Order: sequence, then C-alpha cells, then structure tokens
Amino acid sequence: RVPEPMPTYVAGFHQWLSLGRHVVKGQAGYGILAPVTARFATATPADPESWRRLGRNERPRLGETVRSRLIGLKPAHVWDLSQTEGGPVPEPPRPELLRGEAPEGLWDGLADQITGRGYELRLVSSASAIGGANGLTDFLGHDVSIRVDMDDAAQAKTLAHELGHVHLHAPRDDVPTADLPADATLHRGVAEVEAESVALMVGAAHGLDTSSYTIPYVSTWAASVPGKSPIEVVQATAERVRATALAILDGLETAKVGDGTPPGLRREAPRLATGPARVSHGLRRQATVLEL
Repeated sequence: RVPEPMPTYVAGFHQWLSLGRHVVKGQAGYGILAPVTARFATATPADPESWRRLGRNERPRLGETVRSRLIGLKPAHVWDLSQTEGGPVPEPPRPELLRGEAPEGLWDGLADQITGRGYELRLVSSASAIGGANGLTDFLGHDVSIRVDMDDAAQAKTLAHELGHVHLHAPRDDVPTADLPADATLHRGVAEVEAESVALMVGAAHGLDTSSYTIPYVSTWAASVPGKSPIEVVQATAERVRATALAILDGLETAKVGDGTPPGLRREAPRLATGPARVSHGLRRQATVLEL
C-alpha cells in the first residue's frame, strides 16, 4: 500500500537512513525504473564511433574526454516521507513568484525569440491549464505556454526560463550524439537547473532580481540529481548556462544594467549608443488567453 493521493518527498532506503529516518516495516514503497549509467571516454568527441566504455575503476587516458551515458534501466524502490519514522525533515525552501512590472521590452524581446525559433506562444489562464506549472514547453507540439495570472515580472522570468529550455533541450538532428548533454537528457533536474539559471542571468542583466524564486527552485532540482551534490550540478551546468544566456541577451534590444553584462558573466558587451529600440510588442496584446 502507498499513500494517497500521491507522494510528497521520496527517497531510497539508504537515503532515508542518511537523513535520520527509517522505512516502517511492511511498507512496500513505489516501484520505479532507475537509470543505469556508464562512463565513456574518447580523444575525439566529435566522432561518435570513437567512444569506449570505461571499466568500474578504469581511468581515462591523458587528454580524453569523459561523459556519462544511459545504458539501461533497473527496477528500484523509493518510499514516501509518510512511510518513514525518525527525526524531522527540514522544510525545503519554496520559490516565491516575482511581483511587479517586468523591465521595459523584456517580454516582447523574449517572445520574439520564442516565435523566431518556430514555437507558438500560448497564454493560458492559470497553472491548472498546464499541469500546475508556471510555464511549459512542448517540443513535439512546438509551443510554449505561459500562465497569465501572475505579475508581469513573473511572466517575463518564466518566459526566459522556457526560452532556456528551447535553446538547451529541444531535440536536434544536427547535433552528433556524442555532443548531446547527457546529464540534461538523463535527469529532469539538470534541465530545470539550466533553464532557471538562464532566467536568472537574463533577469540580472535587466536589473530584475529573481533570487526569491530561482534560488529555492534551483537548489531543490539540483538536490534531486543522483550521484552529485547540488554544488556539483550547478558547476557542471555553468558554461552551458552562460553561453545560452549570452546568446539570448545578444538578441535582445533592451536597456541592460551597466554595459549590458549580467553580473558574473564577465563578458564585454557593446554599450547602447541610444535608447533601446522597440521590438514587436503585439504578441502579448494580440494573443488570446486560452481558457483550459
């Protein structure tokens, strides 16, 4: 028997022990399929045929690139918090929706980039229309949905998050298998860390502080990635996040903080000689809110 209607916090048997709790005798838990990964190495990453699987304790040769890949799935069990006993579990931080107005032109510029990549922008009336989320990117349907019952700042931040998904996680036929970001395809937590970190940097470049939402969101998803600490997850995604944020910012004709470089990105950007050019601003005003 498992709790109803659905689990809250789940972990494996030994994970609960490390948290000072134990699974109550007789609790069956939830059956899941856990990923099985292996390390592969090559001196020529662009050649898909050159990758070789490393043994358990084998070290790569000098100059080789090492990546983890999914090689299979195995049955495993996790137990919900309500199926355990022991010490208290710290309440995780909760993201807080941003309040107030969005920076001038940010929504319009991000929306232009979404549609420029072949995605339809859909405005939905509430989170219930998209499974409880603030935004949703459908790669198969090629559309991005944003809930409009949030303040403008939250909507713009969410749009930047979804644009991060479009840049980083959309299936692409033109990328060799060896160059695909294995961690992001193996675990949703990595993809969410990347997309939200992009949103933070895009917001920071416009003087929009997203930390009240981004920090709890990123820390929660980073902690869900098996085999890595949250710090390791963030560090491993940093370069992809930075490159993506810069690409998005390069396409925005908006007024940015200082010379347009987000704090921490350390990149020279040309200063705007005049006020920001107005990009297409009809997307929000002409879009129809879908009542789903």
